[in-house]
Formats: sequence, structure tokens, C-alpha cells
Amino acid sequence: MTAQADEKKRRAALAALELVGSGATIGVGTGSTVSFLIEALAGCPDRVRRAVSSSEGTSARLRAAGIALVDLNDLTELDLYIDGADEASPARHLIKGGGGALTREKIVAAAAKRFVCIVDDGKMVAVLGRFPLPLEVIPMARALVERELSARGGRPVWRQGFITDNGNHILDIHGLVITDPVALERDLNQIAGVVTVGLFAARPADLLLVGTATGVETR
Repeated sequence: MTAQADEKKRRAALAALELVGSGATIGVGTGSTVSFLIEALAGCPDRVRRAVSSSEGTSARLRAAGIALVDLNDLTELDLYIDGADEASPARHLIKGGGGALTREKIVAAAAKRFVCIVDDGKMVAVLGRFPLPLEVIPMARALVERELSARGGRPVWRQGFITDNGNHILDIHGLVITDPVALERDLNQIAGVVTVGLFAARPADLLLVGTATGVETR
């Protein structure tokens, strides 16, 4: 990770911070770009009152920043969720799950009225699939899911040694060119044993903030 890429991520994170009202309760995602957001929130102690976290790692960072955590089940509504992505298209469709937190990320995104995605311009692609598509799977179903994915033309690779916060495995699908993200997301969700697909297309980001060398582009 270069200093220039870090600066782009920081710009996107700071742009997202401007969307957060004083005393807000927000959802906070996982990843390197979100880490810059949490760093910025730590410097604005009155900006966020409570946060819903998408991973154990994010929970630890939020606590260290002095931000109280709240269970999503204890909220009747969540206005804003901010998270990064491994890939993003101009249609605001995303691939997420490089950090393995895709299930909780998708849950918080679904619960939020507004989903803001923050990325650097290196994550932008015309067609999704350059980044391997993560799937969270029940451990006993891993081989079954692998066969189903291979039959669809993908090359699944088990992320060995990695266990999700939910106690499951990750399969990363290589070799996909995702021309219809919504249809593929719905199809893969139907495979027995799949917990979550790392495509965020049926519910895409509402706003994409892209950090560049000269500023932040809004999509």
C-alpha cells in the first residue's frame, strides 16, 4: 500500500465524515479505507454517539476511538452505513469480502436507509470480477459449493486458515467476468451452504465516494 493510495482513501473517508450529523448513530464497515474514517471519528468525539459494527476488528477500533457500540437488534432504524469495497463499478455495484466480513457488512447495509461506499480510484472497474469474488460458506458444505461454482465456470479457492467472525469458511472465486451482478448474486445465493455472496448489487451503494489524486469524485 503506497502513501498515495493511503491519501486517496483518507480523502474518501473524510468526505464521508461530512455526511454524518452531530450525535448520529451509524453503521461502520471494515477495511483499510474505513480505518481512516474511524481515525477521523476519534478526532471528533461528539460527531458519532453510537455505531453498529460489521466485524470484531472494527468493534475493537471503535472502542479504542471511544465510540460506543450498539447491537443492530436494539435499533428501530439506521440512517447511514459507511463501508469500503474491493471493487466498484460505475453502477455502484460492489465486490466486498476481502477482509472476510461480508455477511455482517451485507446485514448492516440492508438495514441502513443510506449506504455510502468509500474507495480509492484504484478500486474502480468497468466490469466486476478482476478481484476474486468471496463467498462465506458453512464448513460442511465447502466441497459441495466448490463443485457448484466450478460448474458455473468459476475457479473457487478455499481461503485456508481463515475463519469468519461467524465461524464459517471463505471461498474466493477466480476467473469471473460479472456482466450481470444482480442475476449472479441471486443465483449464487441459492446454492445450499452459501451464507453470503460478496456481490453487493441487488442492494448497491446509494453513494460512491471515490478518492483520487486531486480530490473526491461523487457517483
